[in-house]
Amino acid sequence: MNEAPKKILLAAPRGYCAGVDRAVEAVELALEHYGAPVYVRKEIVHNKFVVETLTARGAIFVAETDEVPVGQRVIFSAHGVSPLVHAQAAERSLETIDATCPLVTKVHKEAVRFASDDYDILLIGHHGHEEVEGTAGEAPERIQLVDGVDAVSQVVVRDPSKLVWLSQTTLSVDETMETVRLLRERFPHLQDPPSDDICYATQNRQVAVKKLAPEADVVIVVGSANSSNSVRLVEVALEAGARAAHRVDRASELVSEWFDGARTVGLTSGASVPEILVRDVIEALGRLGYLDVEEIRTVREDLLFSLPRELRADLKAANGGMPVSRHSRVRPDGRPSLVENSSLGR
Repeated sequence: MNEAPKKILLAAPRGYCAGVDRAVEAVELALEHYGAPVYVRKEIVHNKFVVETLTARGAIFVAETDEVPVGQRVIFSAHGVSPLVHAQAAERSLETIDATCPLVTKVHKEAVRFASDDYDILLIGHHGHEEVEGTAGEAPERIQLVDGVDAVSQVVVRDPSKLVWLSQTTLSVDETMETVRLLRERFPHLQDPPSDDICYATQNRQVAVKKLAPEADVVIVVGSANSSNSVRLVEVALEAGARAAHRVDRASELVSEWFDGARTVGLTSGASVPEILVRDVIEALGRLGYLDVEEIRTVREDLLFSLPRELRADLKAANGGMPVSRHSRVRPDGRPSLVENSSLGR
């Protein structure tokens, strides 16, 4: 009897979310318009390949604004920054381009509003993550970090009747809601945020993985170790029934022994991963005999955020007052755009 063919179940949606797409294109366009170097505070997005590629094109990534020469231009990453960082940039007369994801900005505004109303804010997220640092910096005297279910018992608040939770946008939906459930057992009057804080792309990628995981012998998640949503996808795959799951930055990190006896491989990528890296993994799996690729789609994404206003204004002025259309430009150096290699909207 012939064995069933080896198959790849390809999650859709996968890869770039609208916020990452916008931030990466902002760096690319800044390099084209202003010329190198362009400074970027922190990693523009959490992906090694993206950072390495932009570095080769003239971007200089720094840990803090004091590493940027006085009067130079700096781009803030998609994860957002606190008011203190904006103030530090102003002190050094830096020209800033704020590439914070609009969905992260929404959480910042929620934090400011609830703090002004004298609420205690429980921010569900991971200690040390740049997005958490930026959000907490909006109201440090009112925000308390809750890093997962184990931290719930340590929460202390001033007034349990004036309490709200917010969250990092890239968390596991299931884990976040379990943390909320436990918090509400302790604080029955805990309020929900006005709208869902976990971003649409994080949820969509987790739903897609949940759908394919039960049918997969192995799930491969393309994404970097410091990408919270990529790490969560591995956990979600295992919880949803995958027999094994591994995260890789790129195809060269695949280990052939992972696929011993496996007929079906699930494949997805985190929200900061360009599609070119997924294609490389598909090619590598093809050399291992996985030639049948079936896309498993759960939803179609078509959200597109406008460029940061500072960059948009400069590009419009340079274009004779006409706005620049996203994704329609021709690169002057002929190199492929990381954004054009993304899977947004597919």
